[in-house]
Amino acid sequence: MKNNYKIFDSSDLAALQAICGTERVISRDQIGEDYHHDELSGVRSQPDVLVRATSTEEVAAVMKYAYKNHIPVTPRGSGTGLVGGSVALNGGIMLDLTLMNHFLELDEENMTLTLEPGVLLMDVGKYVEEAGLFYPPDPGEKTATIGGNISTNAGGMRAVKYGVTRDYVRGLEVVLPNGGIMNLGGKVVKNSSGYSLKDLIIGSEGTLGIVTKAILRLLPLPRHKISLLVPFPDLPSAIKAVPTIIRGANAVPTAVEFMEREVILAAEEFLARKFPDNTSDAYLLLTYDGASREEVELAWEDAAEICLKCGALDVFLSNTQERNESIWSARGAFLEAIKASTTEMDECDVVVPRRNIAEFVLFSHALQEKHHIRIRSFGHAGDGNLHIYVLRDGLDDDTWKIKLKDVFDDLYAKADSLGGKVSGEHGIGYAKRP
Repeated sequence: MKNNYKIFDSSDLAALQAICGTERVISRDQIGEDYHHDELSGVRSQPDVLVRATSTEEVAAVMKYAYKNHIPVTPRGSGTGLVGGSVALNGGIMLDLTLMNHFLELDEENMTLTLEPGVLLMDVGKYVEEAGLFYPPDPGEKTATIGGNISTNAGGMRAVKYGVTRDYVRGLEVVLPNGGIMNLGGKVVKNSSGYSLKDLIIGSEGTLGIVTKAILRLLPLPRHKISLLVPFPDLPSAIKAVPTIIRGANAVPTAVEFMEREVILAAEEFLARKFPDNTSDAYLLLTYDGASREEVELAWEDAAEICLKCGALDVFLSNTQERNESIWSARGAFLEAIKASTTEMDECDVVVPRRNIAEFVLFSHALQEKHHIRIRSFGHAGDGNLHIYVLRDGLDDDTWKIKLKDVFDDLYAKADSLGGKVSGEHGIGYAKRP
């Protein structure tokens, strides 16, 4: 026994092959290195076996066998997580759900989409847009699976106006640890029938059950969209404007992002493409959408006036596809650009009340001097979710581990003192268990 788990052996391999077939049950020595880790975390561990399930029945049979024989199971989608949540820390079975990637039903009358957990987020939007419908959650990693989004209650840039994944899940089919199958929720708009077990599963990161089917709520597709790039003299004045913009404008912005000059310059170098403006220390990026051009124009004109009153240096209007692609491709490249500028990094994705964003980011700046380490940040100013990146650069292993812990301890303590939480959208996984 290892950590009270059964040591995986050839009889277990044979049993799993009997359930899923030999081609979709991969033994330890044949598992690719990509399955040893997730996207960002330094946490690595090799599973004893990789099982690629294709149906709810297979998932249930695998879980029933594992439960009976006390073998750990790690469910996994695309592996794009950032906290080690899909790493098989105790070995055992890695249950890959990416082959369960089918659209099952688009119900235009009820405005719902039923699908399997391995469908990629980027394919959901394309699929429903053809019917004039819209799936609002917009996490930055579009190659993530919808099952992973549900398991972490993923947020994204449109959360200011539309909310997070939990707000768009109507029903779930879930396989429990013992192999039992539960159906939670459904297509109904209202439900006061006892405990909301569906909402307990969402965000539970695979610890309570494995999502094998989901019914998603859709909205009518907004036909018009516009973005504003707003330079400010400094970060505090930019962040201070955010509550006024959200409270005072005629329409709630779809997204409110903040960015600093250092990150923009890194993105320019990474993409070999100029940002529309890089002369200011801080920027807000606002997006508005709506059913009519008039609705969107009224919204951005109102927002631009508020920004200028709050100290903005200018307001750049992005109303063409080319301009939007220039701005948003740079915003989408921030993470990769920061990663390319260093040898290794780790991320803190705390969430704090909106009014405390500037205080928290300035605090993170001060930690650079305190701990003699490089730190970069950007994030969702509209919902208080910050992405703080601690960069290793040339530090040796021991120094890196010590400094990383010290910086994270300071960041989490500061977030707690401001009434914040340790994760806005990436989850707990392994990295945040302490």
